[in-house]
Amino acid sequence: MSDLLWQKPGVEVDPRIQAFLAGGDVLLDREFIQDDITASAAHARGLARIGILTDDECTALCRELSLLSADLLSGDFVLDERFEDGHSAIESRLVERLGDTGRKIHTGRSRNDQVLVATRLWLKRKLGELQAVCRESAEVCLQRAETEALPMPGYTHLQRAVVSSTAMWWAGFAEAFIDNAVRAGQARDWIDANPLGTAAGYGVNLPLDREGSTKELGFARTQVSPIYAQLSRGKFEIAAVDALGAAMLDLRRLAWDLSLFTTAEFGFVGLPPQYTTGSSIMPNKRNPDLVELMRATYASVAAARTELENLLSLPSGYHRDLQYTKGALFHAFGRGLGALALLPNLLRGLQWKPERLAQAFDDGMFATDKAVELAVAGLPFREAYRLAAVEPLPKAGADPQASLEARVSPGGSGALGLAALRQRFDAIPGPA
Repeated sequence: MSDLLWQKPGVEVDPRIQAFLAGGDVLLDREFIQDDITASAAHARGLARIGILTDDECTALCRELSLLSADLLSGDFVLDERFEDGHSAIESRLVERLGDTGRKIHTGRSRNDQVLVATRLWLKRKLGELQAVCRESAEVCLQRAETEALPMPGYTHLQRAVVSSTAMWWAGFAEAFIDNAVRAGQARDWIDANPLGTAAGYGVNLPLDREGSTKELGFARTQVSPIYAQLSRGKFEIAAVDALGAAMLDLRRLAWDLSLFTTAEFGFVGLPPQYTTGSSIMPNKRNPDLVELMRATYASVAAARTELENLLSLPSGYHRDLQYTKGALFHAFGRGLGALALLPNLLRGLQWKPERLAQAFDDGMFATDKAVELAVAGLPFREAYRLAAVEPLPKAGADPQASLEARVSPGGSGALGLAALRQRFDAIPGPA
């Protein structure tokens, strides 16, 4: 490992202790080192604006930062065990190339605000990706709700309950993912605050141009209080993971439906072949492994949220405990966005099996319709309920399509409200 930024003369570093202190930072920081480079360039230009760096020094630093970015992308530079973390790797490279000019880059900042701003830039991008995939999923669901309305059983307690439709099923998940896209945008807006220039949490004795770096880095506002910048570490990550978790909850329930609907016992849905796998021993099997792992992915997001929350049992100010927020955050978004990215094409490719849907109806599923009809005719509902429960329904009345058309309560199968959903969908910001 290269010389540590904080190492003091005469103090020997125990490799085992240092390995524990650094943890997996050198690997984790690969995730957002490009954001760290972007923020470092903005910091250099800010130092030049207040006279700490000359124009030539600033130009040299920004040039080397740009070259480092390119070398990381090409693989010519690798963030590895030579370095304590991504921050030290950047500074080491600048010192190697520029000598004393490289040593000036850390003037007026701490690794505390350095990791904060890199994380914040990374989170903004990931929440943008979350919003985009939720928007795309909602669009697929909405389009299919608008174009197909096969009668299908509606279930409560996994028991046949009333007549529903594929359009209602699609509309339900369309609205869910519209909400998820909106929530991702709200989380992004909430955390869109620049912490760069707060240093170790108490500011520095320099007139840093924080508004300039806010504008350059594309933040909506400056995070004013240095103490709050530290208090927000972990808190903002939880907000982002909560937005991700909301989408994952809906993905889990959708995956559960598909797991059931693809069984031989239901047989309502066929999945595209590429979304299933075979058994290693049973030649007859095609397994819905993809939807099962989609269903399982929420566990990773929930675990990350729990880890983040438990790390925050701290007083104000920076504490090394916060180092562990990175692993939980990267793991949650890595798995969560990985699962969600596969969802839109899965939704486009699944096919209903009308004959199996039709076979799943029985006369009892029309009992609620009968009770409501009797109530509309003037019978007290509790009496209508009793009669519908004990008197057999005439076969002529057991018409799924008629049942769907009669369900005219707003949002019901006869009045789906797709125009209102389309209006909400259109108001979601598209890709940046």
